[in-house]
Amino acid sequence: MTSLSTDSAASVSSAALAQTPRTRPVRLGDRGSHDVAQIHAIIDEAPICHVGFVDDAIKGHGAPSPMVIPTVPWRVGDELMIHGASSSRMIRRLQEGGEACITLSLIDGWVLARSAFHHSVNYRSVILFGRPRLVSEETEKRTALDALMEKIEPGRSAKVRAPNVQELKATSVLAFPIAEASAKRRSGPPADDPEDMAHPVWAGVVPLRLTAGEPEQDPAQTAG
Repeated sequence: MTSLSTDSAASVSSAALAQTPRTRPVRLGDRGSHDVAQIHAIIDEAPICHVGFVDDAIKGHGAPSPMVIPTVPWRVGDELMIHGASSSRMIRRLQEGGEACITLSLIDGWVLARSAFHHSVNYRSVILFGRPRLVSEETEKRTALDALMEKIEPGRSAKVRAPNVQELKATSVLAFPIAEASAKRRSGPPADDPEDMAHPVWAGVVPLRLTAGEPEQDPAQTAG
């Protein structure tokens, strides 16, 4: 079993990533942040990320094509991890040295304003750029996959059957440095224009949360 993070609270509390032309907020810059702790927290909470890359080997297409694939992200220290079948298109292209743009989004609420124009969403998001390294050493790979189990359910990596040699070979783990990245967020009530404040319509925030439902046991499992 391993922790999702090897950080100490002190080491990340005031750290910030260097801003680059790709991570500098262009619009509404006050919502952007390069704070490492904030970026890590969003990655740790997000159940899904979207990995964008260019695939130049699509049969019959004739030209490089942009692709965006959803997958489960997790973090070990200062690296964002993804995994997939070793034969998958995304894994092969990124293993070959392709660069990715990874986005993660958490939606916290609909923002209902008095005017249609000022409706919005409260959110937290991260954008990350980089080329991955292949996690090939067996002990590190097993530790990384244990961390994925811990994100799904703390304590689960010690309960399930560990991957066998064939399963480990069929699965690739890629690690992206959390180095060129930024966070962006919106929170709070609507920002209506003064002349709309008396308009007779409800305004405010409708919170949205991702919550777990009642577990549904596998019918093939014995009682207890």
